[in-house]
Amino acid sequence: MDYTKTDQKEILKWLKENLTEERYLHSLGTAECAKELAKQFGEDEEKAYIAGLLHDCAKCFDNKKLLEIIKNNLKIDENEMMNYKTLHAPVSAYCAKKDFGVCDDEILTAIRWHTLGCKKMTTFDKIIFLADKIEPNTRDAGYREEILEILKEENGLDKALLRCYQETIKSLVKRGLKICPLTIEIYNELLNK
Repeated sequence: MDYTKTDQKEILKWLKENLTEERYLHSLGTAECAKELAKQFGEDEEKAYIAGLLHDCAKCFDNKKLLEIIKNNLKIDENEMMNYKTLHAPVSAYCAKKDFGVCDDEILTAIRWHTLGCKKMTTFDKIIFLADKIEPNTRDAGYREEILEILKEENGLDKALLRCYQETIKSLVKRGLKICPLTIEIYNELLNK
């Protein structure tokens, strides 16, 4: 099934031209990892690959451009605006739809929430979120292996998410960045599972 109106070669060409080399490699790694996780958890592998490929398509836009797109086209909760490092997620979903013709809501939602996550994440959402954190091209190999082991456990997706949120919160605190209340809410929900 076609999940985008843009040929995959065109997408790859655009990403190569508009992302840094590291971000391009990260996007390829996320796509492959998402495909592997989709196979492991019974989700559509092609759909996961496309979501992984496009999840960071707006990552290299400057803050001015991100804010302009948000202001003119999107409704974003003010809490999401606390940390500039997550602004690319809703803009990437917007660009995936507008520029690449992605019409599948599941792909768009997974891209939209791949940084912060959201309440009531689907299995597909969780796969894209985790693939972004553990892809093999640019992420820490030890951390990747730890998460892959957790994923083998009963309720592995939620346990892996919890582990990722623990690391994210530690990293934000260490760097002196604001933490979106949604991040704390999701972390607390995962602790209760």
